[in-house]
Amino acid sequence: MYKVFIVDDEPFIIEGLYDIVDWAAFGMEIVNHASNGQAALQALPCQPVDILITDISMPLMNGLELIREARLLQPELKVIILSGFNEFEYLKEGMKLGIENYLLKPINVDELESTLRNTEAKLDQLVTPRLEEKYGIQILKDNILHRWLTGQIAAAEFEERARVMNLSLAAPYVTVAVLRDQGQKGQVQRSELLFAQVEQLVAGQSHLNLFQDMDGDIVVVANTGDDAGETDRLMSDLQELADKLAVTYPDLHIGAGRLVHGLYQAPASYEQAKKALQYVMIYPDRRMIDYTMLDQRGYTGGPFFIDWRAYAKLILSRSTEQLAAQIRTDFEQHRHQLTPEQLQNTALEVVIRFKMELESIKHVEETAIYQQGLRLVLDSISFEELVHTLQQVAARTVESLIQDLRNPVVSQVLQHIENHYAEELSLKLLGAQYHLHPVYLGQLFHKETGETFAEYINKYRIERAKEQLRTSNLKVHEIARNVGYWEMGYFYKQFRKYVGISPTDYRVFG
Repeated sequence: MYKVFIVDDEPFIIEGLYDIVDWAAFGMEIVNHASNGQAALQALPCQPVDILITDISMPLMNGLELIREARLLQPELKVIILSGFNEFEYLKEGMKLGIENYLLKPINVDELESTLRNTEAKLDQLVTPRLEEKYGIQILKDNILHRWLTGQIAAAEFEERARVMNLSLAAPYVTVAVLRDQGQKGQVQRSELLFAQVEQLVAGQSHLNLFQDMDGDIVVVANTGDDAGETDRLMSDLQELADKLAVTYPDLHIGAGRLVHGLYQAPASYEQAKKALQYVMIYPDRRMIDYTMLDQRGYTGGPFFIDWRAYAKLILSRSTEQLAAQIRTDFEQHRHQLTPEQLQNTALEVVIRFKMELESIKHVEETAIYQQGLRLVLDSISFEELVHTLQQVAARTVESLIQDLRNPVVSQVLQHIENHYAEELSLKLLGAQYHLHPVYLGQLFHKETGETFAEYINKYRIERAKEQLRTSNLKVHEIARNVGYWEMGYFYKQFRKYVGISPTDYRVFG
C-alpha cells in the first residue's frame, strides 16, 4: 500500500483526514502524522513515504520549507498542499517545488479523492518526474487540465486554478489534440524526451496548452477564435508538428477533436481526439487523423443504432452467445433502413468500441484482434459476412478476458501474500513482478476473490494479528509491526473495522 504522511498544526484537520477518506480503497494507508514541518522532517528519514499531505502555515518549519527538505530525502515524493484562501503567493512557490494539487480549507472531500485517484494512478505507472526547473508548475498543470478534460473538477474550481496557473483559455473556441507514440505504448516510463521536444516546437504559441494525461499521451489544448481560416491553420500546424516529430518518432500519430464552443465542451473534443487515434488501424499512413474528417466519411456521424451500454455489460459478463445474438438482432433490424455504406461504417464503429472497451478493462494496448476485424469489415461484400465478422470480434474480445481469468497469476499473488504479509505489499510491486498493469491486476484480483486487494490484505493481516493476540505475550505494537502495520492508529482502526473491538479488548475478551 502507498504510505501517506500528514502534517498540520490543527489536530482536528489531522483527525478529519483519518476519517473522511477510506484510504484502503485507494490502496493507501496513513503511516504517520506531525504537527509541524520540523517534526515531520525528523521522522521522514526513518519512514518511507509515497505521499506527503502538508499545510503551508505551521510553526517551527512551514510547509514550503518541509517540501524542499523532504525532496532532498525522497526526490519522487508526491506532495499535496493544504492552504487557506489568502495564501496564493505561497502557492506559486509551492508550484515550483512540484505539487500534485493544493486543497483549500475547509477541504472539499470530492476534490481530495479526485486528487488521490490521480496520484495513485501516477504511482501505479511508476511515473518518473521531469527534473527540469519547470517540473513543479507542469505537474500541477497536468493535474488541472486532466481533471478538467475528464470532468473531475467543478467549473469554479477550474477557473480559479486556471487563473493561478496563467492558462491561456480566454478565446471562445477550443480544440483538443492528442499525440501518441505507438512505439512506446506499454512502456511504464513516460516519454520525457518526446514531451520536451513537443514543448520546444510549440514554444511561443500562447494559445496552446500542453500536458501529459494519465495514459501517457501528450495533449494539446488549442484556444482559438471561430474564424475558419484560423481553424485551418491550426490543423495545418498540427500536421506540420506530426511530420517534424516523425523524423525521431516514426510511430507517432496525432488525433484531433472537433472545434467546440466554450470551455466546458472541451471534454467532448478530448474524447473525440482519443477516438480518432483508434482509426490509425484504418489509416496507418496518416500522421494526423482529424475527427471531423472521420465524421465527413461517415465513420462517426450518421445513425449509430447500437445501445453500447448493453454491449459493455455483455462483455463484462463474458456472454459470447448473447453478444452474437445482440449483434444479429441490431443489424437485422436496420439492414433495410440504412445504405450498405452506413451499415459498414456502423460496423467499423462497433469494432473500435470493442477495442476501447477491452483496453479500458485491461489497461493494456490491444491491436491485433481489431486490425484483422477492421480489415474484414472493409472487405465484407455481403450482410452475412459483415455480421459474422462482428460476432468473431466479440468472441475474441471475450476470449481475451477469459484467458486472463484462467491465468494463475492471482493464485501466485495469494501465495505471495501468505508468505510475505508482514512486508510492503502493493499492486504496483506485484504488477511489476507478474508483468501486469497494477490496475488490471487489481481487477483480476477482485473478480477472483470478490474483494479488493486492499480489503483482502487488511483482513488477512488482522486475522494473523488475532492469532498472535491469542497465542503470544507480545505487546500490541509489536504484533502490529509483525503483521505489516507501522502506524498504530491505522492498525487500531482496521482491527475495529473487521473485529468490532480494539486489539486490547480482544486480548482480554477474545
